[in-house]
Amino acid sequence: MDKYEALSRARAAGLNLVEVAPTSSPPVCRIMDYGKWLYQQKRKVREAHKKHPRHAITLKEIRLRPETDKHDLDIKVNHAREFLEKGHKVQFTVFFRGRQMLHKEHGYAMLEQITETFEDLAKVERPAKMARRRMTLLLVPK
Repeated sequence: MDKYEALSRARAAGLNLVEVAPTSSPPVCRIMDYGKWLYQQKRKVREAHKKHPRHAITLKEIRLRPETDKHDLDIKVNHAREFLEKGHKVQFTVFFRGRQMLHKEHGYAMLEQITETFEDLAKVERPAKMARRRMTLLLVPK
């Protein structure tokens, strides 16, 4: 079997003759699936783009209400812990409606409890602050 017959069998199997090192003497060629190789190169570029540092730190918001139950609050705190461990900033927002505005101390108490929970993992970038009907707290990883 000569090289032309081998090349025709390779083409029938979906393989191509690809020049790998054109500047060397003699030029080096390889029989490979060129479409698969292009796909793998695109995947490498996409993965490198995902790991780029500018994508690493984002702001994650967790929304709460003054009447949020303890168990629900624990679940949201655990989500926030995961975000902080990955290096994201986390903003807790407490929304107030109607007569809930009379009891802002419930929101401050909730955010104070969250701050104490994350003393080991995060620091407060912006303390609890009221703006219209929302109260916000911003935490960043240490």
